[in-house]
Formats: sequence, C-alpha cells, structure tokens
Amino acid sequence: MKPPVAKIQPHERVQHGDHVQDPYYWFLDKEDKDVLAYLEAENVFTAAATEGQAALRERIFQEIKGRTKETDLSVPTRKGDWWHYARTEEGKQYPIHCRLAATGPNPPELPEDGSALPGEQVLLDGNVLAEGHDFFSLGAFDLSPDDRLLAYSTDFDGDERYTLRIRDLETGQDLVDEIPNTHYSTAWASDNSVFFYTTVDDAWRPYRVHRHAIGTPAAEDVLVYEEADERFWLGVGLSRSEKYLEISLGSKITSESRLLRADDPTGEFRLVKERETGVEYSVDHWAHPSDPERDVLLVVHNSDGKENFELATAPIGDPGTWTPLIAHDAAVRLLEAEAFADHFVLEYRKDGLTGVAVHPIVDGALHAEGTPIAFDEPIYSVGTGSNPEYTTDRVRIGYGSMVTPSSVYDYDIASGGLTLLKRQPVLGDFDPEQYEQRRVWATAADGTRVPISVVHRKGLEPDSSAPCLLYGYGSYEASMDPYFSVARLSLLDRGFVFAIAHIRGGGEMGRYWYEQGKLLHKKNTFTDFVSCGRAMVAQGWTAPDRMVARGGSAGGLLMGAIANLAPDLWAGVLAEVPFVDALNTILDPSLPLTVMEWDEWGNPLESAEVYQYMKEYSPYENVEAVEYPPILARTSVNDTRVGYHEPAKWIARLRATAVNGGSRDILLKTEIDSAGHGGKSGRYDAWHEEAFALAWVCAVVGADAAVTEDSR
Repeated sequence: MKPPVAKIQPHERVQHGDHVQDPYYWFLDKEDKDVLAYLEAENVFTAAATEGQAALRERIFQEIKGRTKETDLSVPTRKGDWWHYARTEEGKQYPIHCRLAATGPNPPELPEDGSALPGEQVLLDGNVLAEGHDFFSLGAFDLSPDDRLLAYSTDFDGDERYTLRIRDLETGQDLVDEIPNTHYSTAWASDNSVFFYTTVDDAWRPYRVHRHAIGTPAAEDVLVYEEADERFWLGVGLSRSEKYLEISLGSKITSESRLLRADDPTGEFRLVKERETGVEYSVDHWAHPSDPERDVLLVVHNSDGKENFELATAPIGDPGTWTPLIAHDAAVRLLEAEAFADHFVLEYRKDGLTGVAVHPIVDGALHAEGTPIAFDEPIYSVGTGSNPEYTTDRVRIGYGSMVTPSSVYDYDIASGGLTLLKRQPVLGDFDPEQYEQRRVWATAADGTRVPISVVHRKGLEPDSSAPCLLYGYGSYEASMDPYFSVARLSLLDRGFVFAIAHIRGGGEMGRYWYEQGKLLHKKNTFTDFVSCGRAMVAQGWTAPDRMVARGGSAGGLLMGAIANLAPDLWAGVLAEVPFVDALNTILDPSLPLTVMEWDEWGNPLESAEVYQYMKEYSPYENVEAVEYPPILARTSVNDTRVGYHEPAKWIARLRATAVNGGSRDILLKTEIDSAGHGGKSGRYDAWHEEAFALAWVCAVVGADAAVTEDSR
C-alpha cells in the first residue's frame, strides 16, 4: 500500500525580506474537506503499516492492565468534617469522587480489595458524566466552604473549553447555574453563595475573572477583572488560609497578583506589587492567630537579579514591601512556599533533584532554618501532596522514583517521622529489587555537563546490545524528574534501557538551565539531546540502531529538530502532538497562545534575528533529502495547544522530500474527534494508545517478542 500524497497548493510567506514557499499551508483550514480526507488517508496507511504489530499491542495492553489494580482508592485527604478521595472500578474508564464523614484524625483504613468505603457519599462519578461521549475531561472540582455545594466543569470535545455547573451535595442534583466557555480555575467566597471563575478568549487565553451569585443567570455575572495584555494568562484561587481570594497573572517571564478578603466578595482586589518585566513572584497568606494586622505574605520572587529566587515576607497591609527571609542561593532554586498555621513548607530544587523542607512558625516568627525531608535513593521526585487543612501537625507528600512506585506519606512535624500511607500497587511478579536506576552524564557541545536518569533491569550489562528509549522535553522550565511508570515495565522486561535526558530549557538544574535553553539559546535544547544520545551510545547503554527518541508537545519540536540534526543516531523517533511548525505558528498571532509564546521563543514578527534563528531549527523548515529514521507522529484534531496541522504538514513534507518519505517509515496517526492535547481521556483508551506507541517502539528496534521468563 502506498502512502497518501498531499496536494501542493502555492502559498508564499514573506517576512523580513525572506520569501518562503509553504505548499501545505492549506492544512490550517479544518473545514476544508480535503484536510480531513488527507488525515483519514494517513490513518488508513498507518493502520496498514502497523498491522503486524496488532498482537504485540494487545500483549502490551494486557501487561499494563494486568499490572494495574483496576478497583482501587486514593489515600483520603482531610478537609473539615470530611475525608475526600477518588476510587476506580474494574471495567470503568474514569474515577469516582467520594467523601466520608471524619470520625478521627487519621485516614480511614483502605480495603485491600480497593472497594468502596462503608458510608461513603459519591460526589461525582466520571463514568456517569461521560455517558454518551467519546471524550470526557473534568476541569474544576471545587467545594464550597460549608461543603454543601460543588462547582465542577466538564469538557466533552478535548478542546479544553469547559462548561461549569453547581451541584447541591445534599440532593445530588445540579442547580440551574450553567456557565459555558470557562477555564480550569475557580474560587469560593466565604459566604458560600458567591464564587469566581475564569473565561477564555478566542486564542484560548484565560483573560477574564467573573463573579457569580448562586441561583442567578450567567448573563448577570459581574466582570471583576480583564487582562488586556495578550502575553498574560490569569487564574483565580484561594490562599491556603482561605482568608484571601487571589487573581494571579503571568506571562512567561513576568507575574502579578491581586488579593481580596474572601469575606468581602464584592470588594476591590488589591494589587500586591505592580508587574515589572522579567520579575516573577508568587504569594501565600499566613494568618496571625490573634491579630489580623500582623498577617504576612510569603513571597517567592526573583527581583533584583535573584535568578534562583528568594523567599521574602510582606505585611498584609503593605504587600509590596518585601523583607528577605531565605536569601538567594545560586545552588538552590526555590519553587514554592505554602503557609500553614504553625509552619510553612518550602519546595525547592538542588543538585538536579526536588526537595521539601518544613520551617517552624513560633510566636508569629517565621524561621529561615527548616528541616529537609530526606530520602536515600540516588534519583527520585518528591513534592507536597494534597494539604487542604490549614491547621495540622502533619504534611502530606508524594514521592516516587524510577524503581519505586508513586507513594503517599504523612510527615509528622514534631517527630520528623514519615508514615507510608500507600504505595501504588503493581500486580503480578513486580519486584523493585529487579531494577536499577542511576544518573549518568553527557557532555554538551559547549562543554556543559547534562544529567541523564537511567533505569533498566538488574544485571543488564552496558555492552551496546540493549534497546533504549530516550525521552526529552526541555522547554518552559518544566522539569522531567525521575518517575515510575507501570507501562514502562513492558519495555524494561523486554531488555530496554529507559532514559530521561535533562536537557537545557527545562528547570532541572535551576533557572540558569532554563535560560540557556530558550529564545536565542534554544538550539542548546536540541544539541544537548543529541549529546545525550551519543553519550548513551558511548557508554555502552545502547547503539544507534537500537535507540528510539520520544517527546511530546514542545518535546515534539525537540523530536523534529533532532531528526534533522542527527538522523543516523536514532532507530526511530516518536513525536506526540509535536510543535514541529514552530516558526509559522509563532509568526501567526491569530493562533491560540502565540502571543503568550513570544517570551519563550522570541517574536519573529518584529525581530529579523529571531526569525532567522527559528528558521534554522524549526523542523518543518529544515526537512532535507536524506534518509530519516522511522518516525511516528501522533496528534488530535481537537488539540488546542498544538494544532493538528503542524504534524500533518511535517509528515507531508517528509513524504515529499525525505529519501524514504514514501515508505512505511514515516507515519501519522490522528485522533479525528475523541481526544485532546493529552490524547484519549479514558484510562483503558489511554492504555490502548500507549500500547500502540510502545509496540511501534519495540518493532523498530526488533524487540517485539513476548516477555519470557529468561528476560525477566
């Protein structure tokens, strides 16, 4: 079967005197019947090309399913008079959100079989809400202060435009309130009769905050704030003390906050500190136990050149006056400070790993010296979990590594002890002792040392014979920290090495790491990943004909770039919802999110230098007449964040230009109407999609046999 051939339609881009032909520009018109016909033809071709992987896909799906405890509960979280949790049931796609009346300080004991807790109340059943829909996503899930009403929102298309509703938890019925075109964030006022929510503009930017009175038409809602600057995104929420409502605004490089007492919902939000280009800050409120005038804000900020951020305090009456509490440290990136009645919790990054420290508050004094919570694995991820109670003697944290399944702990502040409440069950013969994890290093083109997290089955020798999946992202200061994956076991048990390249553009090594992988330093992201691939080969972990690269979204841009930079280094490239037509997208301010993205990539409309730099790395611009590794691109027509047209154009150009473009090496799989940026929504659907991807990965490196006892 021959692949489809996309028609050529002349379209010239002229920018800064540069004339470029874009023959697949017409793909942007979703209403053009030829666009849909092409996407469907590519799906047919991909199905035919991967038909021989069907049995392997089914085996991997059954392996994922067989290792997963399908009927299970999350650890209950205390909020007021209730324990809240979610549970899943075998055969059902979505979680069921529940609560149970609290009778003591400790979480209820979880049934070993994962069944419902006696006396529970079901708040929302995702399976019921999803009935009749191919896609379902729950956005807001926000309980009123008196626990009587629930504000929740749903998306049935995957375009992340939600409809907000209010459920009366005493009757289980939805009220007449219904608000379309909302975003995720909501916040309740103290009186339980008013809440705030955000809406999006045509570019899918949350830009307005509205106030809604329960029982009134949405048309009567009051516009509280509108952000005119198209670079800024806003949200609304509550401080941890629940004393203040906050409107938080942020571009990629600048932030601003406004506060309003939660018991004064019709009042005016007060500015914390006026935005200053390049200055980011976040705030939380600590309430003095007896004198509100002595309340303070915890402020994490990077003003005055504090690249890795500083923690300061500010009096609530003068929120823009910041007094340092924990000074800037070039070796420690401060992330977030959360206030509790008698302590605050600081999250940070150091030496490429995450950390959590608990700091006491004594007689109204916040202490700079805190107690880090220690773990003994060489690589791991740790962060605060759900901690809705403001007055508490413990801190809920989440922990995991590449060999330790996701774990929930309570940290006792007085004793410093950790209590394991639950570890993600992995069924079958899983034994963490049969796997090894480590950190290795690559040397980038400019001499920078780049960390790589590696996991494999114990006893695997670095003799260059193992297949490898190398994952990367490298944008927005997003850190790809070590994590556990049930699905990944299907690769490890087939002899794979799995590795995460912690490349510049991410935040793993601090703010500097991010700054060196954005704007006119963006190429470092791509060359770092190539250096990581070469290091994996040089150190014997794999070989070029055994190594597959994987990344999604901005990590999909990475995949397109490294396929151009080093096509002979990879046995395959898996690019998911890939941002591969970056220059054309960032040149078009009418597309969703483009204006906001200029702080990350630069503005090629105004700057000829940025235009030329992006043109040099944007994958679609740089497809050449060479032999590319096998490529599988996956996308969704309803994806708001990365348009389906980007991978479609890229694949069409690869087909027309690459030496092997007309072969089964180049594949495009598009979800036409039942997925979003994150793919399909139901867990079984998601497992099938992951099985499809992993089967392709195994096939391109010849590791497509069933798992045997010897390989275990």
